[in-house]
Amino acid sequence: MDPVLKTTSPESAPVPRMGYARIAFILVISLFFLWALTSNLIPVLIPHLKKACQLNDFQSAFIDSAYWIGYFFVALPAAWVMRRWSYKTGIITGLLIAATGAVLFFPAAEIRSFGLFLFALFLVAGGMTFLETAANPYITILGPEDTAVQRLNFAQAFNGLGAFVSAFFLSKVILSGKEYSAEQLNAMSPDALNTYLLSEARSVQVPYLTIAGVLVFVAFLFRMVRFPSVQEEHGGLSINLRVFRHKHFRWGVIAQFAYVGAQVCVSSFFIRFAKYSGGMPEMEATTFLGMLLLCFMIGRYAGTFLMKTIAPRVLLMFYSAGSVLLLCYCVLKGGRESIYLLLVVEFFMSIMFPTIFSLAIKNLGNETKSGSAFLVMSIVGGALVPLGLGAIAFYYNVQLAYVVPLICFGVVWYYSWRHALPEEETAKEISAKL
Repeated sequence: MDPVLKTTSPESAPVPRMGYARIAFILVISLFFLWALTSNLIPVLIPHLKKACQLNDFQSAFIDSAYWIGYFFVALPAAWVMRRWSYKTGIITGLLIAATGAVLFFPAAEIRSFGLFLFALFLVAGGMTFLETAANPYITILGPEDTAVQRLNFAQAFNGLGAFVSAFFLSKVILSGKEYSAEQLNAMSPDALNTYLLSEARSVQVPYLTIAGVLVFVAFLFRMVRFPSVQEEHGGLSINLRVFRHKHFRWGVIAQFAYVGAQVCVSSFFIRFAKYSGGMPEMEATTFLGMLLLCFMIGRYAGTFLMKTIAPRVLLMFYSAGSVLLLCYCVLKGGRESIYLLLVVEFFMSIMFPTIFSLAIKNLGNETKSGSAFLVMSIVGGALVPLGLGAIAFYYNVQLAYVVPLICFGVVWYYSWRHALPEEETAKEISAKL
């Protein structure tokens, strides 16, 4: 996801000197890598902590909730910090908060405390919310205005790189590949079972301590490096509920809530789905998870190219409809081929967040910042929707549970079909057909 909550506009900021801007640009790009690195470990943590903490599918869904609920609670405080002080202060604050959460994985593993794991994830997500809130608008300021879009697209590529590293490398360090049935676990002696579970839990310690070290190091670099001065607005963050009177925005928030929930469901439970529906071992599934995220990255660039000739609303409508149809097959038929179809769903998902975001804030005028804040907060869908999937997986099975993202994509399709345009543009469209 790429939430953008602007605290200043590139037009109001002077173009910084190129020497400082180049160093700052490299450091800000690292933030795109870091938040992708942490968020894309969630699909690995779900099956891993399910084993280590002996959870059921519904309980494991709270791993998603603990992470994505951070965006709901921290988005506005993060924006306030950056308006009150600076982008740089907000970024350093976020890095240190996330590092604290990563360090807490060590004691959480030692005592196998699921509650402490969830709190640690919440802190990591809270820190990453600061980074996401700052990085998108800040990178548009670090250079000439006419190349701002190119700089942002270039930076987003490193988001894909972080996702790739999580799926292809860190996942294989965390997951042991040992998969015992309930009967085999019950046959173990208490000491042998405790040794096995503790060994599973401890496998997250080194990766997360390494992540904490990297976060602290990057925070140190931000503190030591002299950044170009930019003109920033200070003061409080104005939130105006009247923005919801715009139907296209109101439905945009609903669609964004549904989309984020669907995205989190598809990727976070992918390893569990691959094992249940396709009989795929977890280590092989992590490789496919990497391919899943690679399809997302490719889809983003392909979508950007297609939007040169296809209206964003129309492309969103076709992509969401395609996702619904493919998930129908996955839910009803399943099998190994459904795993490949989920790769296509991930490709279709790639354009949805930024497209819904841009359509929802269109023509909002001076209410754009309030609208942006609510759209960032709608990421809470990633915390709430997976609980529905987890409940269905617990009472029935994880294949049937994928009906939850199917319904969510249906909401996105309905938004793109009926409510994606501002009322004045919809009126023009209707009159043109008469």
